[in-house]
Amino acid sequence: MDRGLAVLLTAVAGGLIAAQAPINAGLGRATGSMAAALVSFSVGTVALATVVVLSGKAGGLTGTFDVSWYYLLGGFLGALYVLNALVAVSAIGAGGVAAATVFGQLTASVAIDRLGLFGLDQVALSPQRVLGVVLLLAGTVLVVR
Repeated sequence: MDRGLAVLLTAVAGGLIAAQAPINAGLGRATGSMAAALVSFSVGTVALATVVVLSGKAGGLTGTFDVSWYYLLGGFLGALYVLNALVAVSAIGAGGVAAATVFGQLTASVAIDRLGLFGLDQVALSPQRVLGVVLLLAGTVLVVR
């Protein structure tokens, strides 16, 4: 995929994630937070299963358990995020959830890159990367205030 297109599509996906927290919070008001997270993931699971089956890629599922155990934690981590976001959105708003999420993602990603975790190549910690994290922290503080 072209890098420019990848950035554009990822930015659009980020915008959709910003809508996810208030949408799930509305569901949570009707069902409770944990039930809303379950419903959200269930709907997502059905949607993804449909795409996988219709794309003819369901055969790839046979390799699921041929990977290191920690590669299977993605859904669990996503569920924790969704549950946290739908609870936190009432306290810090959609902007606060988005800002804190991006700050946390970048901070963890820089550490993961530096350590070369999960099979990634190590990426040196540069002053620019540290400044990027600090600026996102400052932005998060300003958005949440």
